[in-house]
Amino acid sequence: MLAISTLEDVREAFEPSADILSLMTGSRPATVLSIDIGTSGVRAALFDEWGGEIDGAAVRVPRTVSSSSDLAELDADAAVQLVIQTIDLLFAQAYISTSPLELISLSCFWHSMVGIDANGAPTTPVLGWADTRGAHFAQDLRRRFNEKEFHSRTGCRFHPSYWPAKLLWLRNAEPEAVSKTSQWLSFSDYLAFHLCGKTLTSVSMASATGLFDQRKGRWDAELLQALEITSSCLPTLAGRDETLKLNEEFRLRWPQLSNARIFPAIGDGAANNIGSSCTERDRVALMIGTSGAMRVLYEGEPPDELPDQLWCYRADDLRVVIGGALSDGGGLHSWLREALHFKEDDEALENQLMEMEPDTHGLTILPFWTGERSPGWAPQAQGAILGLTLRTRPIEILRAAMEAVAYQFASIASALEKLAPGAAIIASGNALRSSPAWVQIIADVIGRPVALSVTREASTRGAALLGLEAAGKINTIEQSSFAVGQIFEPDNSRYGRYQEALERQEKAHKQIFGASAV
Repeated sequence: MLAISTLEDVREAFEPSADILSLMTGSRPATVLSIDIGTSGVRAALFDEWGGEIDGAAVRVPRTVSSSSDLAELDADAAVQLVIQTIDLLFAQAYISTSPLELISLSCFWHSMVGIDANGAPTTPVLGWADTRGAHFAQDLRRRFNEKEFHSRTGCRFHPSYWPAKLLWLRNAEPEAVSKTSQWLSFSDYLAFHLCGKTLTSVSMASATGLFDQRKGRWDAELLQALEITSSCLPTLAGRDETLKLNEEFRLRWPQLSNARIFPAIGDGAANNIGSSCTERDRVALMIGTSGAMRVLYEGEPPDELPDQLWCYRADDLRVVIGGALSDGGGLHSWLREALHFKEDDEALENQLMEMEPDTHGLTILPFWTGERSPGWAPQAQGAILGLTLRTRPIEILRAAMEAVAYQFASIASALEKLAPGAAIIASGNALRSSPAWVQIIADVIGRPVALSVTREASTRGAALLGLEAAGKINTIEQSSFAVGQIFEPDNSRYGRYQEALERQEKAHKQIFGASAV
């Protein structure tokens, strides 16, 4: 167990060795192209055979996200073109070596679903985790089936983020599209089909659909029967060492990749844990990007009893990743900044937030602008700001929203404590790096130290490391290390005040949305 009683304990535990530091300099030849496909953009980077990112060999292409609907639906072919454009830009840089690369590793956002016809053309948009149109069907599934049994087997609740509710909604809303569909894929599977001509999915990607039996390692037969679909309508599950090759078009387009082995994409959350070196029960990864998540990853099987607040997916056939995901994180922060017309620059705004005392604004916020996933799983939840008066200032609304997100993390942390007692909390994500005030709020709300990771692109690194392990280039991902930056210690007096506010939020949730879904 990693003791985190003092700041120095954490620094020593995560300080990289001299060998690791030398690998991070990028002085060795590239072996892996790692691609991270997120909701806000695509990043591609080159890594050496020990998992060190090559200096300067990375590009990122942002995706325009202007509303929650942009998170709920993506044009399948446009999303493929964004990945292709990112790879083109990487290899167009003059200083990138033209030497052949051995491996291509990918991470991709979990829960997406797209239909294709017999010719491989998309019959639907890519439906993402933020698509809540299947909320009614998720509730219907809860009435029809024993959700606790399915939660234990699949690691997923009945919720519109997952495939069962999506499939039922599509069957009702778009019957013609469904009738034309011969196969249902994750976006990463559709990308692989476009680049390689084969629909092959990883255990990691399948595990987050809500249709996968985590213990038996196969599609859940009972659920498929209940949904009246067959396993032939789903992508083939890849074996541990199974890889793909680019088709002729893309081998000619990218000669460096002509002989590269492509590992089917893993879920971005699993990649983030691996890239943050949170790969054992003594370290919990907390991330805020557009959304937010808190996860523990370890080698082994799912727990016998999975807390209602949490989900359980897989990184690969050896490792599970367990945690909770918030639909609103940095996206809500950005929305409020724009909607409330803040004129201050980032530094001035951050200073104001740091100076504010906890829960002095009189506000209770339910941070569900794009619905609720963990910990309450209320598919009908929407955002709410309670307690507004003519004296309420915009900065108070923003601070209250940041505290509200922290309360959701506190509930997830409490559930995770049963599986990873006393684990160190390692934070990452652009939203937290740009706001030390938010990291301090989270530490005070949870009542535990929070260490801010200095690894800026953990998902890209995580995908590269897992690919290198599968290829036999490194012995295990658990050997990787990294450094942490600032440690945010909790303030006990603030913790007590925040507990009262957390109870107020939970009470408001029940009054507005009824009993929690859990």
